[in-house]
Amino acid sequence: MSTTAETEGALETRGLEPVPDSERTGRTRELFPTWVAANISVLLLTMGAGLIVTNGLNFWQALVVALVSPLLSYGLVGLISIAGKRGGSPGMTLSRAVFGQRGNLFPGSLIWVARWGWETINAVTGAYAIITVLDICFGVKSSTWLTVVTLVAFVACTFLISGLGRKVLHICNTWATYLFGAFSVLVLVYLVANTPWSDVFSRSAGSTAAMVAGIGTIAAGGISWVPTGPDFTRYLPRKASNKALVGNAIGGAGIVVVPMVLMGAVMAVSTPSLSKASDPVSFLGELLPTWIAVPYLLMALIGMLLINSMSMYSAGFTAMTLGIKVPRTWAVSINALISLIFGYLLMNVATSFIGSFISFLTLLAVAFSAWIGVFGIDMLRRKTYDGEALMDTKRTSAYWYKAGFAWQAMIAWAIALVAGLLFTKVDWFSGPLATSWIGRNGLGWLATILIAAALYAVLPRDPAAETPRGPGGPEGKSGGETELVSA
Repeated sequence: MSTTAETEGALETRGLEPVPDSERTGRTRELFPTWVAANISVLLLTMGAGLIVTNGLNFWQALVVALVSPLLSYGLVGLISIAGKRGGSPGMTLSRAVFGQRGNLFPGSLIWVARWGWETINAVTGAYAIITVLDICFGVKSSTWLTVVTLVAFVACTFLISGLGRKVLHICNTWATYLFGAFSVLVLVYLVANTPWSDVFSRSAGSTAAMVAGIGTIAAGGISWVPTGPDFTRYLPRKASNKALVGNAIGGAGIVVVPMVLMGAVMAVSTPSLSKASDPVSFLGELLPTWIAVPYLLMALIGMLLINSMSMYSAGFTAMTLGIKVPRTWAVSINALISLIFGYLLMNVATSFIGSFISFLTLLAVAFSAWIGVFGIDMLRRKTYDGEALMDTKRTSAYWYKAGFAWQAMIAWAIALVAGLLFTKVDWFSGPLATSWIGRNGLGWLATILIAAALYAVLPRDPAAETPRGPGGPEGKSGGETELVSA
């Protein structure tokens, strides 16, 4: 077992095992910069532009989308992250208590694969940011070899930061919050002074369906963080405020998502091609003066590094949960290598970055939503987790259930996943129900959550699923909750 000195130093060595109460020294306010950093991406500008150009919305509708999206998605992030302070383990490890030791391999594998795509998208965006800065400052034009070099540099920095662990991520996130916020204010001031506001406010309103679909698209990014929410709350004391967990998640995300989506929407009035650009970053060099564009891109680059570092940090835990028996830092390296391979293909082979990105977000939301529905209902029933059973992957585990599967959870998850895909339409796939009201409004992800939750709620439950048989953590029973449930 890791010592306190090891786990609380600069390099985090703790793996999947529950964090004992003696090491739970985190503060809920640390979550605010965490979720700010998770959204520092210029892709939000492009998505905001898409609300105007592709969805046909006006400014006020875009404002509604920008406000509602983080409220929904990061509300879910905050709620599910409560499980982290209860169980002290990463989200996909806690998921073993829901799906069974073998059953958890199925949603775990899907979520791990989905992370490959998310990390690839961010790595490519970061590489494009580097190329754009080189072009603006030194006139260096993009080429195949340059995309490879910048991609490798970005992924290498991501690997370094994510391998160091929670404390380093928190320090980086805090500074990134201040710096990116300061430069975002500069961009806002510039846009206020140079935007043809009569054109912005004269646009006619789009359809309600287009607005609802826009909410789903913007919210999809936040939904992808839901299973990893517990990863960042497992060091919190058991008595940490649930309201603070949810509030910091929504507030941290909203303070970035709202202005960036609106900035993208405003930019799209004068540059409609923004929403369909093959390069999602270079437009900043055309729209903003150099003295703003360069530092803003550098701050955004740092933000995207942190987004990918947070994703790889959690992906390392997911890989270990799947049974890849390597230290967390080595597990992270697997995702780094995958990001390089798929990033190269996206930058040099794929024909449409934005089309690929939106399609990926749509499918990502459905894939994660099936897990959210089942795990969420389980959280309502469960107040604690059996620490020894989480780590015991053999038949002796209290979370072995039948042949290693919690069949109720597996059935609800699988049916909801298939149902969600039936309502989904992307560039290269269209479900048979994509033209229904749910499909047209882009609500496949929400339908997936509700179907999974409803099925899991009504299916008969194994009493062992809610009543741990062993100790509550690595140091025996920890906290009054465990004693209460076990009594």
